[in-house]
Amino acid sequence: MSLPTDFGPDSGGRIKGLVIVKPIVYGNVARYFGKKREEDGHTHQWTVYVKPYANEDMSAYIKKVHFKLHESYANPNRIVTKPPYELTETGWGEFEIVIKIYFHDPNERPVTLYHILKLFQSPVTEGAPPTVGRALVSESYEEIVFQEPTQLMQHLLNSVKPITNGPWTHDTDFEEKKEKTLEKILSAQTKVRSEITVLKEKLHLAKETITKFKEEIAKLQNNPNANILTAM
Repeated sequence: MSLPTDFGPDSGGRIKGLVIVKPIVYGNVARYFGKKREEDGHTHQWTVYVKPYANEDMSAYIKKVHFKLHESYANPNRIVTKPPYELTETGWGEFEIVIKIYFHDPNERPVTLYHILKLFQSPVTEGAPPTVGRALVSESYEEIVFQEPTQLMQHLLNSVKPITNGPWTHDTDFEEKKEKTLEKILSAQTKVRSEITVLKEKLHLAKETITKFKEEIAKLQNNPNANILTAM
């Protein structure tokens, strides 16, 4: 895409106090072949991707996306310069994919993401055979935060257009996932508070016991012939 040329070499300078957030989704989808492929032992076809969370064309501000695959792949460094920002491969194992997002404004630093390629079911369903043809999706929500962007970057971020006029959906219900995560956090907080209360009670009891022992020891020191009363 052609960039505006009236911002100067410093992209017009940074805009103090301005913060622009762009939510994105990244991850992979994988499908099981049904058996190992004879020529290479591969079991799955998979696609790794970066896509917008909202219905918007990210190419307005993204220049390219660099996917760093496992070294066992021929040319493990793959670069995608236009949407959809994704690549498809086949394989048999899971590994970490490094995703680096570059922007049209060279004064904005690239953003790096890390994704573990997922091909197999979670441990909860471990032991169950893979489902042939059915997609396994593993994706995450992230926000790219542009803190005091340049004037050029602000222009690019505000020039985003919708991808489609239809509904924009994801395989993962992130709102439901957010609610469940919040419930887990609140539950964990309640459990921690309860455990703190129990520990405080135990600490109070221990301090009382120590005080009584000290009193009995003091009595013994003052009167060696006195009987020691243990308060347990």
